[in-house]
Amino acid sequence: MPKPSPSRYRATNWSAHNAALSKRGSLSVWFDPEMVWHAGRSGKRGRPQTFSDAAIQTCLTLKVLFGLPLRQTVGLVESLIQMAGLDWPVPDYSTLCRRQARMPSYRSAAMVVPEKKTVPPPSRETRSCGQPGA
Repeated sequence: MPKPSPSRYRATNWSAHNAALSKRGSLSVWFDPEMVWHAGRSGKRGRPQTFSDAAIQTCLTLKVLFGLPLRQTVGLVESLIQMAGLDWPVPDYSTLCRRQARMPSYRSAAMVVPEKKTVPPPSRETRSCGQPGA
């Protein structure tokens, strides 16, 4: 009994196909205006924090997501906040650097390094009659 031939998708509406392909690269980021961006009073001695943990976590998430250094992350967050029409200050890179060391959820996520897999090059052995080489 012969195998059925696989069906092949053929695009007939090229303008919709091209539009769908270009939309794959679009990016939307929403900031909730109700989000607590400024830190509340902690009751501890010393200078109070300016930015909430949620604000720092947002910046660090974008940093890891796009693989950016801290200074470029500040620029990205600044432009995103400006495009959202919000009047929020942006933490500078030194604040992000200091605070990321104290955020346990960021430390544990950043320490996970994906395992690198190596693929050996194909062997140059000659095989005869489909028998594996020794």
